[in-house]
Amino acid sequence: MPSGVMAIHSKRVLLPGGVEEATVFVEEGRIKGVVRGLAVSEGIQLVDAGEKIVMPGVIDPHVHINEPGRTDWEGFETATCAAAAGGITLLVDMPLNSSPVTTSVAALHRKREAAEGKLYCDCGYWGGVVPGNEKDIEPLIAGGVLGFKAFLTHSGIDEFPNVTEADLRKVMPKIAYYGLPLLVHCELEGTAGGAGELSSSAGDPQSYRNYLLSRPARWEDDAIALMIRLCEEYRCRTHIVHLSSASALAAIRRAKEKGLPLTVETAQHYLYFAAEDIEDGDTYFKCAPPIREKENNDKLWEALRDGLIDFVATDHSPAPPTMKEQEGGDLMKAWGGISSLQLALPVLWTAAEERGFGVESLVKWLCTSPALLTGQSMTRGRIAAGYCADLVVWDAGRYFEVEGSDLYHRHKNTPYMGEELYGVVEQTWLRGEKIFDKQEALMLQRGKIIL
Repeated sequence: MPSGVMAIHSKRVLLPGGVEEATVFVEEGRIKGVVRGLAVSEGIQLVDAGEKIVMPGVIDPHVHINEPGRTDWEGFETATCAAAAGGITLLVDMPLNSSPVTTSVAALHRKREAAEGKLYCDCGYWGGVVPGNEKDIEPLIAGGVLGFKAFLTHSGIDEFPNVTEADLRKVMPKIAYYGLPLLVHCELEGTAGGAGELSSSAGDPQSYRNYLLSRPARWEDDAIALMIRLCEEYRCRTHIVHLSSASALAAIRRAKEKGLPLTVETAQHYLYFAAEDIEDGDTYFKCAPPIREKENNDKLWEALRDGLIDFVATDHSPAPPTMKEQEGGDLMKAWGGISSLQLALPVLWTAAEERGFGVESLVKWLCTSPALLTGQSMTRGRIAAGYCADLVVWDAGRYFEVEGSDLYHRHKNTPYMGEELYGVVEQTWLRGEKIFDKQEALMLQRGKIIL
């Protein structure tokens, strides 16, 4: 090995074949090689992680950063700082809730300019699909977006209206031609089975049960059925974001058995929380689709185990405390979104370990499968020669209590506040450079825009 190469050793390195004692050699931002056991060479800096886990950097492809335009909600600096502290080395920013929304090349350029000099980890962008912007699809692809996002119900902001089946038919052939994914928020408002339940929400606005009934699982199921049909017709890579309805899993299974290019994610909050445990008026839990009952969420875990759900992403969607209506507790008025970016790894590990999963599962759910969706699978998501030296060192056996003072998100309002979580992130390495160190509180703005 030439001089200047550094190495990280641990007795628990998560390699493609499983957990092994290994030494990972890094040169010029990439993994030069992996040697089983402890390998020490003269002139090479060795970082010894002992018994702590070394795994690929986490990839979160579902993050609402909101800059430019709504930086008082969140911004590139605070979001990527929180990401680095949570072991995330690459995130992908959603085309909303920034202003302007990323539905044109001009808006993409403004977003790129807004991010300059503010990135603690790497950041890519999804383009947006809205009614009437079919002519913007190819220019956005040329501009470097990693894929596209569409809503089938109101997005929460008027600048990003939902699409119809007719709108999707205009854009899916173009997206399919370039082999990029189309990410879809799957809820079809007012479809069969929803109208009767919706009337029950006319009562107490603080009732979580009323809010849950106002967005029934059938909305998701019907929307997913539509996307499966269009996926089969156009052979467009279709990705269902934040699945919460377990009753859609049968249709997803049939689609995957057909070999359709369909992938699915769920979010940490659907796996960690259950509707039965949410108190009325606690708006920090409001999100769309809603957190459903324990029986439903147990089935999501089974789908993760079976591979029907491909991975887990945070859907980090922050807002100022006043928009969360915490004082009034009005679940119908409160902004629907959960802040959790920094806690992605420990939340998932805490819940997964309780169900008997090993740390190997986390690599699939947080690294390799998200890398596939984002087109980064040849360079990220695994510890192997030639891959980016994006690494996270964490202690699976240590726990901590979530406190606002430890969070780098712009706002600390999160339903995880006070929760006891296992999995303490000790260090985060981006292209072989340490960007976070829990002992030193090290933060370096070394992130790049990934196009």
